[in-house]
Amino acid sequence: MQVTETKTEGLKRAFSIVVPAAQIEEKVTARLVEVGHNASIPGFRPGKVPMSFLSKRYRPAVMGEVMEAMINECTAKTVSERKLRPAVQPKIEIVSFDDGKDLEFSVEMEVLPEIAIADLSKISLERLKASAPEEDVEKALANVAQHHAHAHPVVVERAAANGDAVTIDFVGKLDGTPFPGGEGKDFDLELGSGMFIPGFEEQLVGVKAGDAVEVKVTFPADYHAKDLAGKETTFDVTLKAVKEFHEHPVNDELAQHEGLKDLDELRKALRSRIEEEFAQASRQRLKRVLLDALDETHKFEVPSALLEGEFAAIWKSLEEAKANGTLDPSDVDKSEEALKEEYQAIAERRVRLGLLLAEIGRINNIQVSKEDLQRAVFQQARQFPGQERQVFEYFTKNQQAMEQLQAPLFEEKTVDFVLELVQLTDREVSPQELMADPDEAEEAPKKKAPAKKKPAAKAKAAEEPEAEKAEKAEKAPAKKPAKKKAKAEE
Repeated sequence: MQVTETKTEGLKRAFSIVVPAAQIEEKVTARLVEVGHNASIPGFRPGKVPMSFLSKRYRPAVMGEVMEAMINECTAKTVSERKLRPAVQPKIEIVSFDDGKDLEFSVEMEVLPEIAIADLSKISLERLKASAPEEDVEKALANVAQHHAHAHPVVVERAAANGDAVTIDFVGKLDGTPFPGGEGKDFDLELGSGMFIPGFEEQLVGVKAGDAVEVKVTFPADYHAKDLAGKETTFDVTLKAVKEFHEHPVNDELAQHEGLKDLDELRKALRSRIEEEFAQASRQRLKRVLLDALDETHKFEVPSALLEGEFAAIWKSLEEAKANGTLDPSDVDKSEEALKEEYQAIAERRVRLGLLLAEIGRINNIQVSKEDLQRAVFQQARQFPGQERQVFEYFTKNQQAMEQLQAPLFEEKTVDFVLELVQLTDREVSPQELMADPDEAEEAPKKKAPAKKKPAAKAKAAEEPEAEKAEKAEKAPAKKPAKKKAKAEE
């Protein structure tokens, strides 16, 4: 194998690789012998097929296999010997090849930059902390009591009002004929809950127990039952009872409904829940200022392929936001040129920070353990009560899904590592200051630096998955040419 470096420009590298015909022929012959041992060909005993026959029948397919293997092997050797770290999969093009002649191909790639990690101990950060105010705990307690409210028949007869529960019998009719699934008896319905199709509940406001009314509604055009979708219908409704909700008393019994011993334990649990939310908000703000500090102290060239991929993802989300009418208000009146310039800067920041975090994690041997992944899967499963088993199976059988869990875990562990090194001071603040948008909290309106802007894509300031892709590219084989397999097992 002869390797000639043809380009060294910034992070771009290119090589011309020549593999001698004799080396290729040796591999082809060895593979044909292997095929001959395994092939079942009428008229020949296993292992006794003449080489001329094997070559005539299998040589083109074997040649394809050998070329692919040689290209991957030579590319990997070139990368390894020069200690290169490709940012993406190398691009390979065959320059020339004929049976019996040398194979020449080119390899182009971008490599990961050499990143000099700054002295992280010189970074000074402030962490905001807030305690749960007593009034917030009492509000949370009131919400729990409201959640456990019970509906009781009204003491003084009156018409149903929004927020009441009513017990009804109903029969739905389409063109005067009852339709399947449109009937119910002794059905309890909370008026204003939106449980029934639009317009139904509103027509029961003002109706008294014992009254019979005709409710006219039109089913939504996208209703799941196609024979009713978009159709005007009527419901014969008899209102049998009007009930009003009474909040559950704030006492030990309320706590027991929540699985706790008494009211004191419930208050403690609610306070802990509020302060956990504050802790998460504090963590996000701290992470943001940390990433800002890392961005300011680390400047290096980023691979254009990663930058282009990141920008494409952001721009796609931006266009979707435009189409959905959810574009950031500050972007609405900007030209496409201005938006591209701004979001290009965001993409570059994200890629740079992703590579930086990946490098910090790599040189400090930060790993995501099986236990870390297992905890993450448990957290995902808890978000789908009753479907925990399906969630577990999804992640255990889907490697890509597990990798998507691993990337943010690696990022968080790396951030934790960095926070142990920086100079960190705590400041107690009010919940309002902690939860306020940092940009909106500035005294005077200022144009946000592109690096700190929250894009419509709802992306983080730094996305570690970019670094994950870069690391995987180091281990990935070269992009393979069209593959031809020898049908050795005929």
